[in-house]
Amino acid sequence: MINFDTYSFAGKRAIVRVDFNVPLDKAFNVTDDNRIRAALPTIKKILSDGGSAILMSHLGRPKDGPEEKFSLKHILPTLSKHLGVEVKFAPDCIGAEAVQLSSALKPGEVLLLENLRFYKEEEKGDEGFAQKLANLADVYVNDAFGTAHRAHASTTIIAKFFPQNKMFGYLIQSELNGLEKVLHKPQKPYTAVLGGAKVSTKITIIENLMDKVDNLIIGGGMMFTFIKAQGGKIGSSMVEDDKLDMALDIMAKAKQKGVNILLPVDTVIADSFSNEANSKVVRVDDIPEGWLGLDIAQDSVEQFSKVIENSKTILWNGPMGVFEMPKFAEGTKQVAKAMARATANGAFSLVGGGDSVAAINSLGLADEVSYVSTGGGALLEYLENGDLPGIKAVRE
Repeated sequence: MINFDTYSFAGKRAIVRVDFNVPLDKAFNVTDDNRIRAALPTIKKILSDGGSAILMSHLGRPKDGPEEKFSLKHILPTLSKHLGVEVKFAPDCIGAEAVQLSSALKPGEVLLLENLRFYKEEEKGDEGFAQKLANLADVYVNDAFGTAHRAHASTTIIAKFFPQNKMFGYLIQSELNGLEKVLHKPQKPYTAVLGGAKVSTKITIIENLMDKVDNLIIGGGMMFTFIKAQGGKIGSSMVEDDKLDMALDIMAKAKQKGVNILLPVDTVIADSFSNEANSKVVRVDDIPEGWLGLDIAQDSVEQFSKVIENSKTILWNGPMGVFEMPKFAEGTKQVAKAMARATANGAFSLVGGGDSVAAINSLGLADEVSYVSTGGGALLEYLENGDLPGIKAVRE
């Protein structure tokens, strides 16, 4: 593996897969530039070495070829401002103009290619398309963790054209370092906090973590499948009836492996799925008909917080309740605060998956945990399989 940090880019053109899939408003202004800022250290290192950077990314899900609203030219002002250099733009990611613009690049210059997904070949992982991209540069840098779980032309296939000159940028490297700490070298006690709506989407992760964690905290909608499986009354709460046996199976396996599974003991229930609904706190296994559980309540928060604060490694994926509604956000908020306190006491904490990241950001606590992962689906797949196509392609 080539070390990005010690590699010299002097006089080289580096083609960098970044994740600039950012939200735009109706006037095509970038409304959240987090992903652009995350890529800056990698780009700046290439430029300060005396190299030039060719940036490639997708934006949105264009259906049939180029669409104005998915053009990456809209992010040029934001990108140029952050980098402090006037970024050049190739109106097509392959073809004569892209070749001409990239070969004319001088050290310290940056070229942004048009949206890769304007070509169906990108998502198909087409080798010919990957080769055309590869021909633009001397070195390949993958720094898009959020798309590393897809075997696309720009994330995976392209790597084979750079057998001696492929590497990860700073962003992927930091993701992998964080994941290493929760998957391969966790300090004990190790607690995984899993929430979100469905247990079915987390099965493989739970099974993969079972041999690693000491405590498994379960919240969110998926908790009701476990409660019902044990004979609890869950009213109209969300449940996966076809996963009741699986929930019991998970609990039996945990017992056998000495893993402490913590389920909520109380819940905030509502008489409708709305922030304006009537609400009250009841035991988690005694929810009246017509009411549904939408958050964990105070006793559960206290139990969970105590376990989290006594942990040395914490992985959090999935909110504890319907945190988008202020009335049912308290459980998620308190768990996030417990993680921040544990981190302040020296624990390593990793937050990943779209909703948990949104929650930690909305609470302003992102800087108080050790690492916030940028890759939702990619992170989950890495936790399930221990590898990703885009990671493997660079390591091979």
